[in-house]
Amino acid sequence: MDELLKWRSEFPILERTTYMISNSLGAMPRRVYDEMRAYADSWGERGVRAWEEGWWEMAVNVGDRIAPLIGAGPGEISLHQNVTLIQAVISSCFDFRGPRNKVVMTDLEFPSIQYFYHEQRRNGARIELVPSGDPVRFDLGKFLDAIDETTLLVPISQVLFRSAYIVDARAIIEKAHRVGAHVILDLFQAAGTIPLDVRGLGADFACGGVLKWLSGGPGVGYLYVREDLRPRLQPAIAGWLAHQRPFAFETGAIDAREDSFRYLNGTPHIPALYACQPGLAILNEAGIAAIRQKSMRMTERLFGAAKAQGWRVNTPENPAERAGTVSVDCPHAAEVCRELLAREILVDYRPKAGVRLSPHFYNRDEECDLVIAQIADILRTRAWEKHAVALSHA
Repeated sequence: MDELLKWRSEFPILERTTYMISNSLGAMPRRVYDEMRAYADSWGERGVRAWEEGWWEMAVNVGDRIAPLIGAGPGEISLHQNVTLIQAVISSCFDFRGPRNKVVMTDLEFPSIQYFYHEQRRNGARIELVPSGDPVRFDLGKFLDAIDETTLLVPISQVLFRSAYIVDARAIIEKAHRVGAHVILDLFQAAGTIPLDVRGLGADFACGGVLKWLSGGPGVGYLYVREDLRPRLQPAIAGWLAHQRPFAFETGAIDAREDSFRYLNGTPHIPALYACQPGLAILNEAGIAAIRQKSMRMTERLFGAAKAQGWRVNTPENPAERAGTVSVDCPHAAEVCRELLAREILVDYRPKAGVRLSPHFYNRDEECDLVIAQIADILRTRAWEKHAVALSHA
């Protein structure tokens, strides 16, 4: 019996769709309605008093619900709008104008992060984008060789967004530390799918967001800073939440806090901080070990069925190297994706990946079989062509 399916009824969209897109946006827990009502009640009934009755601390306190999911401790996480802005906060702690100014990335990194760091060239950053030559993984040896004594930052995803390949973060962190560089570990596609231990890894920074596998919705990114680094670094992107005495309204330079509030800046995104909590509560109760075990079973089912159809799969065959997504690069993948969506099978398509299928703990095993059967039917009947003809006659 699948014990994790007891949570299925908590996600209303599962009653009317086959939801296989948690890699992009997790299904919304029904208790989000209650949380948004609580936010509105707090604002409507308490007014400005809501700040001192909990709102002010939420940008760190809600992070305590994320901490166990990534191996961090209480008070070690600050919450921001998104991961790109978190990268900006981190990079603002460093000076790219000296001899140590290199940023090492793989070309399989999420594009928003690549865009951000390429723009840092105007501040003196040198970007080394290590080519992969493979849609699934990159050559770890070449990547490690690129990290040298001139390297300042290494932004790297624990799980690659296109292929769900699990990166050897420990090897990267160890090499970076040997040469004095800092690693920014992006957990966006990892948290909620695989067990994580940022403290055990010795990660300098870890970041991610709640809207995917954590079913937390948009508007909340999280930042972990290693305990010994936290009070030493000074973000240039700062604001009054990071000041020791924000309500003294002192003029002049900031007197920065030494805890996780140090990495905050302006007014926090309170509605999103309410909305993310039901999903985090469910994930913590369900347990990542159980979720990982089920995920490996479902992705193996998808992988084997797709290969049996003769389709290319841009995801590692080894379950130990594969997180929660199976990227099926079938013929006419973009058209197949559109037709699946029309059939209320929610997936997505990405270039150099294919149709990304991402079952989560709330999915049933037979849904994996259904989506493969529907892809086969769409290809057999060329259903997208029929829709195109119907639209042309509309």
